[in-house]
Amino acid sequence: MSGRFIVLEGIDGSGKSTQAEILAALLKKQGANAYLTREPSDGVIGKLLRRALSGELQMSEQVMAALFAADRLEHLTNAQTGVLRYLKNDTQVICDRYYLSTYAYQSVAVDLDWTMALNKQAALMAKPDVHIFLDIAVDTALARIARNREHMDIYETKERLEETRTRYLEVIEKLKDTENIVIINAEQSPEEIARDIWESVKYLF
Repeated sequence: MSGRFIVLEGIDGSGKSTQAEILAALLKKQGANAYLTREPSDGVIGKLLRRALSGELQMSEQVMAALFAADRLEHLTNAQTGVLRYLKNDTQVICDRYYLSTYAYQSVAVDLDWTMALNKQAALMAKPDVHIFLDIAVDTALARIARNREHMDIYETKERLEETRTRYLEVIEKLKDTENIVIINAEQSPEEIARDIWESVKYLF
């Protein structure tokens, strides 16, 4: 693979999507080919997951964990829009969530080792050059969500987000020797966060 693969992670309300857009725009401004994408993806399985996250569809945590893994494989290998295709074509891929999200969110309710095993193939296919974890207090994140959205998804409760943040930090500690993970303070202004992200990834280019 010749392109770089950068993933932004964090609980809901941490500012991932905004920062992913800022980073992709910056790379394009510098003349790089940049592709901004997200998980759940915009594919068939991803759309099904979004319906479940909104509460429209009822699914067990185990089924959702399996669907996230399946959506990830489709996201990587799709012939037209797959991440692997872009990376092979010297495109810098910026992804809003990847397998650390599944490890953190799903391991609140299902076994972490099982969740990691489901995603082993994806991790072998495309390991990010860097995971950027935007760390934020749950109360701050919930306040941002309330300001910016009319509807909350099924995981956007204080209890679940607190558990998920704890899981993120546990997973980061567990994987610190095998994954390149950078923790950034997401309590700052968007401009300060964007600056810190760039300082953490500019060496890749």
